[in-house]
Amino acid sequence: MALVSRRNFIGAAALGSVAASSGLGAEGLPKRLLGRTGARVSIVAFGAGSRFLQYDEAQGIAALNHALDLGINYIDTAYAYGNGESERRVGKVMKTRRQEVFLATKVAERDADKAMRTIEGSLERLGTDHVDLLHVQGLEGMDDLAAVQSPQGVLRLLYKLRDDKVARAIGITSHSDPAVLAQALQRHDFDCTQMALNGALAGMTSGGPRSQGEMSFQSVVLPVTRRKAIGVIAMKVFGQGQLVGPAAPEMLLRYSLSLPVATAVAGMPKTELIEANVEIAKNFKPLSATEMEDFSDHLSEGFKAQLDRFLRHHADA
Repeated sequence: MALVSRRNFIGAAALGSVAASSGLGAEGLPKRLLGRTGARVSIVAFGAGSRFLQYDEAQGIAALNHALDLGINYIDTAYAYGNGESERRVGKVMKTRRQEVFLATKVAERDADKAMRTIEGSLERLGTDHVDLLHVQGLEGMDDLAAVQSPQGVLRLLYKLRDDKVARAIGITSHSDPAVLAQALQRHDFDCTQMALNGALAGMTSGGPRSQGEMSFQSVVLPVTRRKAIGVIAMKVFGQGQLVGPAAPEMLLRYSLSLPVATAVAGMPKTELIEANVEIAKNFKPLSATEMEDFSDHLSEGFKAQLDRFLRHHADA
């Protein structure tokens, strides 16, 4: 992407994120509209992946309740997180707080019959008869997309579950190939998507260095989501911890929230990290186009290639 068009895109993205803000939730935590779902979600989401499982069970349940008390209302989980352990812990909290939460889980199977068995187990563990968002998890290359959309693939099942109100909305996630995710979103009727969006412009899966992050999720996929009013959830904001140190956590979170996203999922394995991220969100001000460009230039030059290699093979389980 040329420098001028990139600057224009970043500026529009920052303005879009401000427009998407829709008032304050509990404790002054801002909320944004999640695409065409009609749901308003906190701009920081509780990631219940491997970082959540670093707590012991009692501590994890207490941490999740604390996050909800502070105004976070989006929980991101999946069967793959501990083979159902994350969902089981989340389900213990949902017994008393289901109505407060926008609940998202994911299914990794590509075969519809196998996926249905996993989803039935997910609902049982979560203690609910429906989820607010059900994702196809971890889209990789074109062969993987072919499996997802095949006649026996999981996509047809997600459409049925949405029609049957088992899932309020359906989506697809990726942190390894922006071009394939863009194809999936262009071809199919997804309500939401979750992707790697960070200052290092992660996303290129092969080849040599690309100038200005032209093969990032930010440049390749966000234009598609904007055209189709698809709700966007940012993930890998901190690069699975690899960008903390090279950049301040506040700047990393502010960068991703300055894009046209509804929320940013963060793993928070300590209660002080929950409180710190909530405080950043409460005081969020979007970065200017120049600030975003300078920040991403610095991070992508030093860390994009390394992060791309890591995320290509990363599975948060």
